[in-house]
Amino acid sequence: MAVALDSPTAEDPRSKTPIPGMIWIPGGAFCMGSEQHYPEEAPIHRVAVDGFWIDRTPVTNRQFRAFVRATGHVTLAERNPDPKDYPFALPHMLKAGSLVFSPPDHPVPLNDFSRWWIFKFGANWRSPYGPGSSIKGLEDHPVVHVACLDAEAYARWANKDLPTEAEWEYAARGGLDQAEFAWGDELTPDGRHMANTWQGQFPWQNLAQDGFERTSPVMSFPANGYGLYDMIGNVWEWTSDWYMPKHPVDAAKACCIPQNPRGGREEQSFDANQLGAKIPRRVLKGGSHLCAPNYCRRYRPAARHPQPVDTSMSHVGFRCIIRKRSSP
Repeated sequence: MAVALDSPTAEDPRSKTPIPGMIWIPGGAFCMGSEQHYPEEAPIHRVAVDGFWIDRTPVTNRQFRAFVRATGHVTLAERNPDPKDYPFALPHMLKAGSLVFSPPDHPVPLNDFSRWWIFKFGANWRSPYGPGSSIKGLEDHPVVHVACLDAEAYARWANKDLPTEAEWEYAARGGLDQAEFAWGDELTPDGRHMANTWQGQFPWQNLAQDGFERTSPVMSFPANGYGLYDMIGNVWEWTSDWYMPKHPVDAAKACCIPQNPRGGREEQSFDANQLGAKIPRRVLKGGSHLCAPNYCRRYRPAARHPQPVDTSMSHVGFRCIIRKRSSP
């Protein structure tokens, strides 16, 4: 059952100078994680965060294009990989590109993601589906094919940061503690789709009952209780936390609740991939338009996923935060 979050501990938001495109989230304590779904979400444990500003929506193609034009930034997906970093890679595969969701037209085993993910040369934020595609008409969709390095570069340019996992989850809950979803305990209350997720049998049957087959323009679905859009579904979002396979145990006493926790350590997050590289992983939050009841029920605030920092995909984006900026 959803309950109201603890009383805010930060300043009254009315004392804050508004920041365009951002929402002030008053600090407080909440129960982070879940013990009802995937093992990496457990155990539930109490944490507290200070107040912060967070982008109202994921960073869009329009916003990311402004950043690239101002800085000349070249995303990781637009660079040829260094052979020294991927010792087992075939030479012909060491070309710029990114992973693109390419659904089959028939049922396939769900234990082999290569049945629906294809590394496409030339796929990047400008060409989200590969060569010949573009972001024309997608200016207000979340930017995708951004690796962690690209998200961090944008954040620095904007004088912002990436949120921690705790900050992100606290904001996603929208003022509800221990609710299943960001809006309550029903996925589709009264039959209404509250986020861009997958309807049908993943990965081959996309019924698009929510109106979208892939990403959707930001703000296409209702905001949560804090006025934030697309915290659930549409695209996964990068956080600044290194991935650990489980949460820490709950504090024995209220006085010992972690304040502004920062997740695991980089050296604990490494994972070897098929190309012989050991790559550290960050936590992704929020799920995406590919999350489906029969495959990935991660369209919830507590859900989390490890993502190698060098890997970009057609369903991963980000949003930024600013911590403790008071009025003059």
